[in-house]
Amino acid sequence: MNKILLFTIVFILGFFILIESEWLGSKNVDGGLFPNMDYKPSISQGESSYQSACIKCHGDNLLGSEQGPSLLDEIYKPSHHADLSFYYAVKSGVRQHHWKFGDMPKIDGLSPERVSDIISYVRHKQFFLRTLLTS
Repeated sequence: MNKILLFTIVFILGFFILIESEWLGSKNVDGGLFPNMDYKPSISQGESSYQSACIKCHGDNLLGSEQGPSLLDEIYKPSHHADLSFYYAVKSGVRQHHWKFGDMPKIDGLSPERVSDIISYVRHKQFFLRTLLTS
């Protein structure tokens, strides 16, 4: 009985170690939604990527436009829209739910790294605005 239990435990542990090593070693474990775990996002690259992919709808300085909401609005702060929601919005689009601009289409051509950069840029601008408003 003890040998069977020990074998089962070793087998299960080995299985999870194999899965974890495959998971950690893969470039995009989720089919391309997130960047590598060791990727360090760049705010300046995020600003550049925002200018090319997001500005048309979300406007200069994230202030919104006639086609999309301001990302500086309270609703987009991290406590309400976590970074995960931005990744999914880019990858899959978003149905209209708290804005009047219609559905957000998915955004093709942005790598997970560029999306991470854009999120860093947006969070940086949000933090800067909150700092100004509370000073």
